[in-house]
Amino acid sequence: MPVLRLPKFGKPVKYAYITGRVRAMKTKLVPNEMYPRMLSMDISEIARYLEETQYKDEIDALSKDYSGAELIEHATFANLAKTYSKLLDVSIDEPQFLILEYLRRWDIWNIKTILRGKFYGASDAEVMNYIVPAGELNLELLEGLAKKASIQEVISSFEGTDFSEALSKYDGKGLASVENALDKLYYYRMERAVGGTLSVGGGLLLKYVRREIDIRNLITLFRMNKAGIDAATIQENLIPGGKLGDELSRLAGQSFPEFLRSLEGYPFWSSISDIATPNLDAVSRVEARLRAYLVRYAWALSNYHPLSILPVLGYIVSKDTEVANIRKIVRGKEAGLPPELVEEQVVVA
Repeated sequence: MPVLRLPKFGKPVKYAYITGRVRAMKTKLVPNEMYPRMLSMDISEIARYLEETQYKDEIDALSKDYSGAELIEHATFANLAKTYSKLLDVSIDEPQFLILEYLRRWDIWNIKTILRGKFYGASDAEVMNYIVPAGELNLELLEGLAKKASIQEVISSFEGTDFSEALSKYDGKGLASVENALDKLYYYRMERAVGGTLSVGGGLLLKYVRREIDIRNLITLFRMNKAGIDAATIQENLIPGGKLGDELSRLAGQSFPEFLRSLEGYPFWSSISDIATPNLDAVSRVEARLRAYLVRYAWALSNYHPLSILPVLGYIVSKDTEVANIRKIVRGKEAGLPPELVEEQVVVA
């Protein structure tokens, strides 16, 4: 793994400005009650609604080239990237460092997107449709990667970087191993960087990140235990570093009923206990509930520490969730899925 160089911040950190900006930005998020209403709209009605929100500029600019679901997908991702760029622009020193470290997840997203595009033979334009330049890798660099002729050329472009070891896991047969390695790299870097600051802000963000790792691992356990995957394979797919790492690892490979019984008493159990039954048909329902739990957890932490990185984190998590919800609804409508099936996957915190 790469050795990270960690910054040192000599002055007391002032969060009043950035948290004030975030409070104003939070008021522009799509309210939860709009999601059921979107489910009863057609795609053109959803686009018109979004044009009356913070997505107006993107809808107006992109409507010249796109329409329908494609317009909404482009507009939501463009707005997401613009929003996170704004957060970085209005922050300095430690807040900016912590925000960027968290947003590096979009570098991982973009690298995975490019690899998948090359693996399945997508065009450069199709790949760029799903790129979100919200991390450290800029748009020009990502466009260059999307134009590479093969996966191996993309991987070679990262030689000598933090990504090279993870990308070396590619075996030419599939992307699961390399994607898992990239996810582990992100959280390894995050824990090292954020924990290494030895600051109050870093410690608070690390507390959330460890809970996020637990929830991601829990979702993996739900999927793989439900599918009857063996314990060793499941454990290989779990991300190290969560607060409940050892405990959750021991649940790998259990029969599904036994696995569910083992979860009783954990803080997240009340969020899923009514649907997490042995005859659970769709794990996506549990996943949506767990992601909603994570959003609530982020905001609960921020209430205890209002002048810290946590309100910013709460906003970022909520904004991610908003864009994901809009895209799920639009994709579901485009595919002709029943509204109740789409609703199960919408995260409402």
